[in-house]
Amino acid sequence: MSRIVVLLEERSMKTFLDQLLPRHFPDLSFLCLKHEGKQDLERSIPIKLRAWNVPGDCFIVLRDNDGGDCKCLKSRLSSLCREAGRPDTVVRIACQELEAWYLGEPDALAMAFENDSLRHIGGKSKYRDPDSVPSPSEELQSLVPEFQKGSGARKMGACMSMGRNTTGSFQALIYSVQVLQQSPDRSQPL
Repeated sequence: MSRIVVLLEERSMKTFLDQLLPRHFPDLSFLCLKHEGKQDLERSIPIKLRAWNVPGDCFIVLRDNDGGDCKCLKSRLSSLCREAGRPDTVVRIACQELEAWYLGEPDALAMAFENDSLRHIGGKSKYRDPDSVPSPSEELQSLVPEFQKGSGARKMGACMSMGRNTTGSFQALIYSVQVLQQSPDRSQPL
């Protein structure tokens, strides 16, 4: 079976995916490689993709949008992958930050932080489309003052479902993992 290698910008995304993926994809072989921020990730993409020589491995590049233009960012990252000889690499963007994915599933948020009042935030207009929240980490900090990126990623990765999350960018990542797991040998990018 092929392995999915996920290139990430930061430790909290790795922590989150290391908790989430084995629960929902128990047969998935994957490796999450964290970087020291988005610039380190972007410098590393062509180097790693060119040098990678494990047959059958396929790649996902995952990065926060951080208020940028999603389409431009995805285009730039895809271009780096093509230039490195890996046009089949899947590029996914968390809009605007990983924390938006947490806001997309209030029940998991309530369970992770043992606070039932969080179950109702989905009814508030500003949380109906978590991908459009300008600064999800600040919103999360106001809802859960004890929230910290590392421990929060571990808690949310252990609680989030695949189907109840309303965040489009999270659903796009899950769809990509499903497709790659079922047919890793693709000729066209997702």
